[in-house]
Amino acid sequence: MKGIIGKKLGMITIFGEDGKSLPVTLVEAGPCRVVQVKTPERDGYDALQLGFEPVKEKRVNKPLLGHFRGVGVAPYRVLREFRNWGEDMKVGTEIKADIFSPGDTVDVVGISKGKGFTGVVKRYGFKGGPKTHGQSDRHRAPGSIGASSSPSRVFKGTKMAGRVGGRRVTVRNSVLVKIDPGRNLLAIKGPLPGPPQGYLIVRKVQ
Repeated sequence: MKGIIGKKLGMITIFGEDGKSLPVTLVEAGPCRVVQVKTPERDGYDALQLGFEPVKEKRVNKPLLGHFRGVGVAPYRVLREFRNWGEDMKVGTEIKADIFSPGDTVDVVGISKGKGFTGVVKRYGFKGGPKTHGQSDRHRAPGSIGASSSPSRVFKGTKMAGRVGGRRVTVRNSVLVKIDPGRNLLAIKGPLPGPPQGYLIVRKVQ
């Protein structure tokens, strides 16, 4: 599956051919470099390893530095694999945003914004307790989390307060509205996970 590593720049509004405004997220997609070609005979599966955002050698640990030197490629900050690319590629080949076309459907993978420890109202949309009849500290409380004597425990997976965000999120079937190959920019309809300057994986839906 063809794809590219990118960086989220932020959201803007553009106008379509029908004059309607479209909210889009700008992604700086590539350029990426093929760092490793994995084959079923040697690695057990078919994949391309791409590197994004060149970095100085002193910013890379020794195992990774040996990996880059072994294939004769400069170090990169981000490495990601794309399985079943669909065509033969060589180490050192540059991948740019022009592998996509306007109108393509893509899946976008990123790490969502971390919200820290939150209550059930924010985390799950609970209604909270009544605001009257003597209630003073139950406005955003979860209420009962189980029975007493039977089953005498709280079931696993019960919705309670906890950490929110900071997880891998995949937004599926987003529409690629516009491409600027000169600046390696993709305009993808709708919001995408993560903060500005966060790294994303954009995969073409076959």
